[in-house]
Amino acid sequence: MRSILLSLAGYYCLAFAVFHMMFWKLFRWKADLQRLTPVNRSIMQVLNIRLIYVFLVVGIAVFLFGESMLASDVGKFLLGAMSVFWLMRSIEQLVFFDATTLASTALVVVFVIGSALFAIPLFL
Repeated sequence: MRSILLSLAGYYCLAFAVFHMMFWKLFRWKADLQRLTPVNRSIMQVLNIRLIYVFLVVGIAVFLFGESMLASDVGKFLLGAMSVFWLMRSIEQLVFFDATTLASTALVVVFVIGSALFAIPLFL
């Protein structure tokens, strides 16, 4: 069960990496970001690229070292940190986005699932 959840956590991160790669098209960033100052436009894109990198690294690490992560303090810390990352992201969805829309509510659920995928293997 733990290895299944870890695999799902890895796929989850890789899926979010792909999703973030599509932000330029999905959210029409070429046009929309033009309204920002050059510095803020750059910050938005750099932050997104760094998130893509983090999701790729964590996803790959879970696939390559999942069982080792569960056996080491550093690995457990990383899994716990990713669980908190997704839990906090679900709270931020409620704070910064329109929580009354179906899409926003669905994202909260998706983020809570991500938090659980990283947390539950720590307790099995």
